[in-house]
Amino acid sequence: ANTARIAERCHVDLSGTATHLPNFDVPAGFTLDDYFEHTVREGFQYRIPRLTEMAARGALKHPLDGYERRLTYEIDMIKQMKYPGYFLIVWDFIRYAREHGIPVGPGRGSAAGSFVAYCLRITDVDPIEYDLIFERFLNPERVSLPDIDIDFCERRRGEVIEYVTRKYGRENVAQIITFGTMKARAVVRDVARVMDIPYADADRVAKAIPPTLDMTLAKALDENPALKEMEQKDERVKELLAVARRLEGMTRHASVHAAGVVIAPRPLTEFVPLYKSQKDEIVTQWAMKEVERVGLLKMDFLGLSTLTLIRDALDEIKRTEQVDIDIDAVPLDDPKTYKLFCEAQTNGIFQFESSGMRDLLRKAKPERLDDLIALNALYRPGPLKSGMVDDFIAGKQGKTEVKYELPQLVPILSDTYGVIAYQEQVMRIAAELAGFSMGQSWARKIPASWPGSARRS
Repeated sequence: ANTARIAERCHVDLSGTATHLPNFDVPAGFTLDDYFEHTVREGFQYRIPRLTEMAARGALKHPLDGYERRLTYEIDMIKQMKYPGYFLIVWDFIRYAREHGIPVGPGRGSAAGSFVAYCLRITDVDPIEYDLIFERFLNPERVSLPDIDIDFCERRRGEVIEYVTRKYGRENVAQIITFGTMKARAVVRDVARVMDIPYADADRVAKAIPPTLDMTLAKALDENPALKEMEQKDERVKELLAVARRLEGMTRHASVHAAGVVIAPRPLTEFVPLYKSQKDEIVTQWAMKEVERVGLLKMDFLGLSTLTLIRDALDEIKRTEQVDIDIDAVPLDDPKTYKLFCEAQTNGIFQFESSGMRDLLRKAKPERLDDLIALNALYRPGPLKSGMVDDFIAGKQGKTEVKYELPQLVPILSDTYGVIAYQEQVMRIAAELAGFSMGQSWARKIPASWPGSARRS
């Protein structure tokens, strides 16, 4: 009764209709929009020498004036959607990381489709050169907060979070909670412990549950006759599984999300309930989806061991060979590197070290970066089972003639030898053949089962 009385006195709006971006202080004489455009255009000037040099040697796919048009379009769209502050916040802490020698990744996911992000050095991938689409990242026809995932050196990621905490206020920044749930094997072991079933007996039941992803007790009983037999012959096992099935999927414990950080314009206690972990870390009581739903800014500060390894390797090369290598300026057409890929000598190379991928590299013989990008996108169950990967390899090696259903598809699919490998290609086809705008082609939401739904970047 008292709980109901308290609830009746509470008036909380959790509709999540407003976006609560933190306040970004701009220098005197600037509005937020003005400073955003000023900073982006400064960044464009930083990028121009490379673009001019590429144009001079005929290596630029698109004319330079197209870059200016794309930049103006993106700036206007970001202003219209009221997100300049968001971009400045991300630009600021990435700038801090670079200035303090903290390795930052070149960009991942749909954010690589933004030329503004490239100019701000939020990403280091030229989206125009790789035909990446801005509307896949930010879409005026499906308004939602942009999502920029940033990789930092695993060892020093905490320094960036500490900088953000100092800048926006300790009471305004927190990491995000994540909940561990009772999976099929774990729930059997937990329940057996409470029921005082001997460990050996509980272990025998737990090991009869197949260790595959998304396994449930119901599926395990269907798939494993031995488990079904145990349930039918032993009353204790029957009771154990009955209780375990009722508890399966329930939250077991809370921990801190590996990457999620939330930044609010005012103390977080005004927006979300908070939780103190066993290590005295302050985190949100709501998980990532709920934090986003109430309009708070969620960032992913990912710690990537590959970046740490690259930095350690560069430091060791400098120490032993007195050679200072700029990792951002390594050539992307080095024949010796592609020879390693063709021979599948890729242990330790992110995304290319599994045995299946190494087999694919031996068959495909990649000779350029575009081949590696395509193989990375196609190496997933759908394309492998459908024969698309075989079509790609046969087209690349000239074993079959590459055919296009319509002439309009040639410029869209020629890089992948007539195979649809990327979501961007699906969007361009919808725009070219069906007359959709880029925003509409993304808003129609391409099914995840399509091969092109892979994150190209």
